[in-house]
Amino acid sequence: MKLKSNKKNIKIEKEKIFYHSLNIEEVFTATNSGLEGLTTVEAENRLAKNGKNELPQKAKKSILTILLRELSNPIIILLLFASVFSFITNALIDAFVIIGIISIDAIIGTVQEKRAENIADSLMDLIKIQVKVLRDSEKGLLGSKNLVVGDIVFLESGDKISADMRIIDCKNLKVDESLLTGESANAEKNINFCEKSAHLSERKNMLYAGSSVITGRAMAVVVETGFNTEIGNIAEKIASVKDEKSPLAIRIKKFSKQITVAVAIVALVIFAVLYFQGNNFNLIFLAVIALAVSAIPEGLPLAVTMALSVASNKMSKVNVVVKNLNAVESLGSCTVIASDKTGTLTLNEQTAKLIVLPDGEEFEITGSGYNNEGKVLPNAKSNLAHAEEIGLMGVLNNEAKLYKKNNEFKNFGDSIDVAFLSLGMKLGLDKKDYTLTERISYESEKKYSAVFYQKDNQNYCTAKGSIEKIISLCGKMKMNDKIVELDKNNLIKMHEKLARKGFRVIALAQGEHISELLEENISDLTFLGMVGFIDPIRNESKNAVENCYKAGIKVVMITGDHPLTAYAIAKEIGVAKNKNQITNGTEVEKYFNLGEIAFDKFIKTKTVFSRVTPIEKLNIVNSLKRMGEFVAVTGDGVNDAPAIKTAHIGIAMGSGTDVAKETADMIITDDNFNSIVQGVKEGRNAYSNIRKVTYFLLSGAFAEILFFLFSIAINLPIPLLAIQLLWINIITNGLQDIALSFEKAEKNIMQEKPRSTKESLFSKSLFIEVGVSGLFMGLLVFGVWFYLIDILQMEEIYARSLTMALMIFLENFQGFNCRSETESVFSIPIFSNKIFFVSVISAIVLQIIIMEIDSLSTLLGLTSVSYFDMLLLLALSTVIVVVMELYKLVIRKHRKQSKTKYAY
Repeated sequence: MKLKSNKKNIKIEKEKIFYHSLNIEEVFTATNSGLEGLTTVEAENRLAKNGKNELPQKAKKSILTILLRELSNPIIILLLFASVFSFITNALIDAFVIIGIISIDAIIGTVQEKRAENIADSLMDLIKIQVKVLRDSEKGLLGSKNLVVGDIVFLESGDKISADMRIIDCKNLKVDESLLTGESANAEKNINFCEKSAHLSERKNMLYAGSSVITGRAMAVVVETGFNTEIGNIAEKIASVKDEKSPLAIRIKKFSKQITVAVAIVALVIFAVLYFQGNNFNLIFLAVIALAVSAIPEGLPLAVTMALSVASNKMSKVNVVVKNLNAVESLGSCTVIASDKTGTLTLNEQTAKLIVLPDGEEFEITGSGYNNEGKVLPNAKSNLAHAEEIGLMGVLNNEAKLYKKNNEFKNFGDSIDVAFLSLGMKLGLDKKDYTLTERISYESEKKYSAVFYQKDNQNYCTAKGSIEKIISLCGKMKMNDKIVELDKNNLIKMHEKLARKGFRVIALAQGEHISELLEENISDLTFLGMVGFIDPIRNESKNAVENCYKAGIKVVMITGDHPLTAYAIAKEIGVAKNKNQITNGTEVEKYFNLGEIAFDKFIKTKTVFSRVTPIEKLNIVNSLKRMGEFVAVTGDGVNDAPAIKTAHIGIAMGSGTDVAKETADMIITDDNFNSIVQGVKEGRNAYSNIRKVTYFLLSGAFAEILFFLFSIAINLPIPLLAIQLLWINIITNGLQDIALSFEKAEKNIMQEKPRSTKESLFSKSLFIEVGVSGLFMGLLVFGVWFYLIDILQMEEIYARSLTMALMIFLENFQGFNCRSETESVFSIPIFSNKIFFVSVISAIVLQIIIMEIDSLSTLLGLTSVSYFDMLLLLALSTVIVVVMELYKLVIRKHRKQSKTKYAY
């Protein structure tokens, strides 16, 4: 990524200060600030010296730059030479056709990339806000870009954090750091000292740019701005990562070299043979150039662009937005998908799924997400009133909002509080009969929240929080409508059982007859039960992961969540089978320090990576690449950007941050892992269609070359004149090759293993297919030419008319064979690709018309032929279908016997 140079953005090279490990006085010393904040003069001096609090934008590519890159394609360069030779041979029609193909191809590619470039905005949008700052001992609003180190900032619920800050004071502070850490749970903050080695997600006294305040208030001092923030460090990491070439780009480049060398060799051989046979030099030159132009698959670049564009449009219908056309095929080539968990495999909406009472009574809760859809299901012996009591306590002790607007649910506040409101809606609870009198907001030090309320003029209290804290506030528990002695050990065991299943557990209690509404009076409560929450798995995730494995694609989960939560999700969807496959950031760092060999060996055995930092995620991706995997990485946060950038194919979530979208090759607008799998299918089909086009073009070119070589080898007349060769090129490759790029995916395309990215476009299997079909067509046409000229002693113009028609008919019927490399042409519905069917029929009819109109046939050096001969040639042309059907039958039998599958 190239970044625009901006003198106002300065990367300060200095010794790293671990502000989270310093006390407040040391922080003030390091920032040369204090509780009174900065003066305006001092702030302006720092701003002039250190630069504004903003990040540089990615330099936009001009249309000309994109267009020139499109024209630098090796095959495009080869076609430019072909167009020059066409002008030399006075083949103006072919020359203009080639130039037209180049122009259309370049325009389509340029428009597609320029349109996709506008999908993501700059990183600055994350931090471009107004903040409340203390300047000259007075509070005031300031544009975030003017913040400097040492500024004192005041934050409250809903505020975006616009620089890296050290907390001075806070109350009930919860922050959403998921975009940086990947953790779905909100981070609880305090002012306490942290160890120097503390992980980013464990630095409870720090606030980072790009995150936002969910609840509470805070006063903090700015310690880093702009490029020196955590976001800035990630942006710098992204800039240092080199762009990966797509497999298709590598294959096309290699194929271009192969075809150039092959055409040059054949042209030299034919030129030498014809010259030594004493033919006219001008005739030789024109024929050789025409044959060379015909042999070059000039329709391939446009067909490739069309195949990728068609796949891109299909992807958009399954919520995949492609930023670069080559990324379409790249996704189809992936062997590993490294997926984020939150929001991709799951909904990123905490949902109450289970209510457990002290006596073991359980209530399953259906539905998922922040809405009123679902029910609480009691078993035969359960009393729904018990579940309603617990739900009510969660609704009363709540600071969130959940409401419906324009037929869509909206929410604000802590995710667990929102989930309790959703549970209340499912239970049909109403709190209008209850009057709230006092609230004790949640604080990380307390590990609970509570409210005092009145009903029928009686004071009550309810508390919710961690199991340990709520147990410490209770002296009894409720079982079967009876108050009994508190069984702490049993309750803790029940909690541990739920935690092992991946639930986030909240305990609830209630007290009656509270005399004074004071925190000290919250004791001897009655333990009511526990509610298990989970970020629900998307309905499609399990099936999508299974489809990946069938397609030979390994799925790994990289998440910032707790290992137990990550493992529970991974096991349910099939990403992990046992706990040996899960690891955490600490172990990843440990093995990384042992060297690449040990690290790669370690990574190879794992499928779930929890609590990892952005740099650790980057190291994991690099390890997979070293092991020969073609890696697709998904993500939505700033923390995912380096890994997205270094992956072969980067995938951002539509709901994610701007930096993730800017860095990625494609964007999943619905954040759904299943959409990625559908994208893989379309990517595979795009490459499959590119192979079909290549097969079609090369088999026809090979047949023409063989026909020419065989004829001159036995001293027969030059079989086809320059203009006739160029006409064959136009009428057989004009539309049929483009039409093949519209072929639908074959039924078993997602049951095949990924094709090796090292495999050439002109692979062994394609070489054999081209060889068999081209050899048969070349020999057949040569045989007819030999029979007409040598045996029947037919006039050359009539013989050329017949053999030219036969070649055109053969190549068009060969197009039907190319619709599948392995499946019978009769198993593919003939009208499933109407464009191809119409193009073939049109070409055949057009050739018949040309031969029957004297002025046109004379232009091409032809003459009209009898209808009987024309029908005979059409019938003879169908033999190519029979030959290739037999070839495919042999291939299918070989596959069945060896129990191996060819690549898609």
